[in-house]
Amino acid sequence: MAHTAEIIAVGTELLLGNIANTNAQMISQSLSGLGVNVFWHTVVGDNPGRLKEALDIARGRADIILTIGGLGPTYDDLTKQIICEAFGQRLVLHEDIAADIRAFYDSALHIPMPENNLQQAELPEGCTVFDNPVGTAPGCAFASGGVRVVMLPGPPFECETMLHRHVEPYLRSLSGEMIVSRDIMCFGMGESSVDQLLHEKMSRMENPTLATYAKPAEVRLRATAKAASQEAAEAMLAPVVADVKATLGDVVYGVDVASLEEVCKRLLEEKGLSLATAESCTGGAIAQRLTALSGVSAVYRGGVVSYWTSVKADVLGVPQATLDEYSAVSEPTARAMAEGVCRITGAEVGVSVTGVAGPDSDERGNPVGLVYLGLHTPDGTFCRRLELGQRRRDRIRNVASSTALDMVRRYLSGLPLEPRH
Repeated sequence: MAHTAEIIAVGTELLLGNIANTNAQMISQSLSGLGVNVFWHTVVGDNPGRLKEALDIARGRADIILTIGGLGPTYDDLTKQIICEAFGQRLVLHEDIAADIRAFYDSALHIPMPENNLQQAELPEGCTVFDNPVGTAPGCAFASGGVRVVMLPGPPFECETMLHRHVEPYLRSLSGEMIVSRDIMCFGMGESSVDQLLHEKMSRMENPTLATYAKPAEVRLRATAKAASQEAAEAMLAPVVADVKATLGDVVYGVDVASLEEVCKRLLEEKGLSLATAESCTGGAIAQRLTALSGVSAVYRGGVVSYWTSVKADVLGVPQATLDEYSAVSEPTARAMAEGVCRITGAEVGVSVTGVAGPDSDERGNPVGLVYLGLHTPDGTFCRRLELGQRRRDRIRNVASSTALDMVRRYLSGLPLEPRH
């Protein structure tokens, strides 16, 4: 049986736009992997009447309701009370939870527990309690009138921890089927082109299913299968993944991988090579993406953000004659930047980016969106030219940094440095 869910986020700060509703996004992604259909997102302020109205609407169209927030100790944290009233549940004090909260204040904060925190130990009678190892507000779940209600805390780290630790196993137990997904990650082909190649197949699929999701400068394809066991579901997915890879070719950079930079790190480790970066218009974005990876210091030596032309000459060693004749945004400069960063860091592979991110053309008249990427390797120095057009500045920087990482990925994988469409 397919389950239908609605997510209700509680908090006036969400409605005012003071904070983004990232919890709902995270929960939707999780439920998708569990095969639960999320058809509605609702945001309601800290108002008992409007929350009651939202719950009444949700129970009429979903069999799983997940609420986020309103479980704190302050006077306006009334979510539990309103939910219990809406579903005819009795709110009772759980002495064991109260003892845990007191112990947290004693051992971690070294202060007595404020009395208003005691209301966090009040939960619906007979509910399934979800402990909160990173906060004081426990979550819970109960069933009433054919509807499952799940209550989660609002702070994102607490919400995420409870979701993975408790809610996912709880929801998985509601179905006898095992749902398994595979994420096929692509770079170098737009979502519309991917859809054009795969639309006919996707429209005929029922189990497994295949859906496209656009990411910034990338496309993610999620293949999902339902079966009696994980092994059976994986067996159903294997030919789907193989078919997508055969259809899209080398724009597929990995399956169930987090990012291009993660793939580059793994390939550098496998090849025993190190990387350095020389950036201009991307302003260190490539270095930031790489250094966010744990353990990357084994393969990433460092980088230079050479925003000024003089830094390209004085630090990276780009010949002044090259800069004078061809300008800072040119193929010869991109090549010299990649070679220079390898020379000063000792890395075997160097990638460079120089271009015009906007909002205006540069002093030589190079248009917004013109980007050159250099790649220096033990096999020679290569260059790619991108014409990204009048896009937003952040979009140009993102595409350029991803293309640079994809060049590294392609070289290390023995692929052509540009996609073949």
